Amino acid sequence: MKKLVRDKIPGIMRKEGRRFILRRVEKDELFKYLLEKLQEEVKEFISSQSMEELADILEVIETICRVRGWSWDQILRIKEAKKVKRGGFEEGYIIEVVEE
Repeated sequence: MKKLVRDKIPGIMRKEGRRFILRRVEKDELFKYLLEKLQEEVKEFISSQSMEELADILEVIETICRVRGWSWDQILRIKEAKKVKRGGFEEGYIIEVVEE
């Protein structure tokens, strides 16, 4: 089982007396595990639809930004520019057929 966990989980597990093997990865490998964690958290959110799982997704996304050297402000500016140009998703439009 190779799974990215939150930074304080190893300490919590030690206090609980649980045994485990721990390895710390470098940024290039961390990015791979962050992508896997993002998929995991999205699946959990789809299943539970809870704010806690949505917060986990946000935490993973923020960490991806830091690992990639992207600022959160840059991401928000891009998001807002796309929203101005193409809109958001609030209206709930569904395209059912596109004629070629």
